[in-house]
Amino acid sequence: MEDPVNLGTNLHLQGSNTESTTQAFAVTEESKLEEDHHIHEDDEPVVADTVNSETLDDGSLKHGCSHYRRRCRIRAPCCDEIFNCRHCHNEAKNDINVDQKERHTIPRHEVQRVICSLCGTEQEVRQMCVNCGVCMGKYFCGVCKLFDDDISKRQYHCDGCGICRIGGQENFFHCDKCRCCYANVLRDSHPCVEGAMHHDCPVCFEYLFDSMDDVTVMPCGHTIHKKCFKEMQQHLQYACPLCFKSVCDMSKVWEKLDMEIAATPMPDFYRNKSIWILCNDCGANSEVPFHIVGHKCPKCKSYNTRQTRG
Repeated sequence: MEDPVNLGTNLHLQGSNTESTTQAFAVTEESKLEEDHHIHEDDEPVVADTVNSETLDDGSLKHGCSHYRRRCRIRAPCCDEIFNCRHCHNEAKNDINVDQKERHTIPRHEVQRVICSLCGTEQEVRQMCVNCGVCMGKYFCGVCKLFDDDISKRQYHCDGCGICRIGGQENFFHCDKCRCCYANVLRDSHPCVEGAMHHDCPVCFEYLFDSMDDVTVMPCGHTIHKKCFKEMQQHLQYACPLCFKSVCDMSKVWEKLDMEIAATPMPDFYRNKSIWILCNDCGANSEVPFHIVGHKCPKCKSYNTRQTRG
């Protein structure tokens, strides 16, 4: 059984300056390449021009929040309040102290107004401030309404995902069936699962598609937070929480079980008893001798089985 592939070393959403770049998955970013709405009517992100560079770079990397370095704040269309970014809004509005009926998440694509952090001018979403001319984000996406001065993340917008990711567009491809971005090394080898990341992490229940934490894909194709996967292994859990297939090479463990069974004969009453099992790894149904230690699949030699009858 192959080891799980790390999707999240560079697999972060562009929504945090701690987002990871993906080795197997592209991390989501809420940003695209920079663009000026007055110059690019098609809202395709582009890198900011170097014209009037002193004005454009004024305050670069000196403003923002824990999620982004940027020179603007946003007005939330849902509650009409001002926040540094959508993550700041979501953290504040979903806090445990907020009345459950009042909790909500900002519709990121519906943001229409931003406030320049240098001059305080409120204006429509655009890259350059209409008043002081400063570039409010070296990376700017008119679709995701994302601003970020830290372009070392190599942000790009994925039309298939509908959001921005980091790690460099040349390093990833979008899988239409999985509906997410993977590293190019997985183009012909990744296990394809419908909507692979469009579900909650099976351990912590956070939605994976726009999570800012690293994501790992298991050999079965199901996805999970990298930190949750490690925690699962620390508790000696080596099967996918969704389909129960083994998540790593268990051959050495199976060999030890072979020796333990050989050294543990069953009482006479059970020696001729047989049961039917289903193998979680290969899916085979088999009739095997009953043993208190475990039941080995005769097809793939796995002990990752469950009794179905008998």
